Amino acid sequence: MRKKNNSSIVTLFIMLLIVGGSLFVYFSSIFERSAPLVTMKESDYWNLKQALHIKIEDESGIKSYKIRLKTASEEKTLQYEQLITPEKLLNLEVAPPRSTYAMKDKEIQIVVQANDVSKWNFLNGNAVKQVFTFKIDKKRPRLSIVSNSYKISRGGSALVIFKVEDENLESVYIQGNSEKKFIAQPFYKDGYFISLLAWPVVDNDFKATVVAKDKAGNVSKAYIPLYLKQKNYKVSRIKISDKFLKGKIADLAEEFVETQGVDNSLEQFKIINEDVRAKNELLIHEITSKVQTKKIDNFKINKMYPLKNAQVVATFGDHRKYLYNGEYISQSYHLGLDLASSAMASIKPQNGGEVVFSNYNGLYGNMPLIHHGLGLYTLYGHCSSVKVNSGDRVTKKEIIAHTGKSGYAMGDHLHFGVLVQGIEVRPQEWMDKQWIKLNITNVIKNAKKIIDRN
Repeated sequence: MRKKNNSSIVTLFIMLLIVGGSLFVYFSSIFERSAPLVTMKESDYWNLKQALHIKIEDESGIKSYKIRLKTASEEKTLQYEQLITPEKLLNLEVAPPRSTYAMKDKEIQIVVQANDVSKWNFLNGNAVKQVFTFKIDKKRPRLSIVSNSYKISRGGSALVIFKVEDENLESVYIQGNSEKKFIAQPFYKDGYFISLLAWPVVDNDFKATVVAKDKAGNVSKAYIPLYLKQKNYKVSRIKISDKFLKGKIADLAEEFVETQGVDNSLEQFKIINEDVRAKNELLIHEITSKVQTKKIDNFKINKMYPLKNAQVVATFGDHRKYLYNGEYISQSYHLGLDLASSAMASIKPQNGGEVVFSNYNGLYGNMPLIHHGLGLYTLYGHCSSVKVNSGDRVTKKEIIAHTGKSGYAMGDHLHFGVLVQGIEVRPQEWMDKQWIKLNITNVIKNAKKIIDRN
């Protein structure tokens, strides 16, 4: 009887060991059962020049990996490593051997194998084999300038039309100053693009380069041969009075979140002139940076003069420096043209378009924005009343608003702004019929003739 009991206890103990061992194996991290995860930044196309970026991840740690290049006729090991200290994440940059660029293959495979340190699979761990297939494309896009404006002035606009040929084209844009990229719109026939350009008034120099990139990473660039015309703008030294601070600025300070709790009049002015202005202009720039992607055959624009019998009361590009008791306080740029006639005068744009914004915008007051196509926008600030809503289509000479002094305005007038892809430009150019003919209309006509010949 005692032997049976002992036998049962031993059997139970063995079973418990088996169950415990099974549970340990099942739940223990050292017996994890997931194979390493392999991903690659690049996909589908490769130019055999740029490095490939491969990421290998595993929760238990990577023990070894091997990366091979496989063609129809041969295999090459690009990278192999047995890790002394396992790592859970590897970010690998794999450069192709120099001899690879001479390959004639149209398609290759990158084979990535990796093993982890898990004790699963009879202590052999988990393994993965990931195959990435690439089409080989070593040709750069064919890029040429077809037609462009002869010159561009500081604070002004220009137009360019160019051609890009590549079966695997991924992106095309025009690199302007700093981080600015102008979006090009398809034009007339397949492979041709058109774009307006803008030289920011705050920049002393300008350069524009067309950049075309294909899916394999090949890049072509073409400099746009524009004659740069320097233009000097007015610098105004404006004295701030206590009357102004206690009047207009005090009224505006009650309105803006940024000035709540600020009692000092000069600090209120500085916040309104810099922080609030930057916020208002950021909204304008975001809205006016958009360009349609559909193909266009032409771009016709009439000279702009939205206010009949108006006088210019403030010019574009005026660099305003504010002083109080002779001490410099703040600065700003006046990025529009102020026009005044009679109080609450009718505003009638000479070009139709889509209303993309019609609301109150801080210093600009009641402000409709109209898109006329090709990334060209007009802005109407300080309106007393607005007759259009966002999303409306307006026709030329339609009354869209009336002048006023809403926002940061001391008297009834229209702040008229023109923007090209989020950059304020000289309204005077777009109010000049001859300038439009030379820099827009004739450039398009010339481009069409060249395109039709080809």
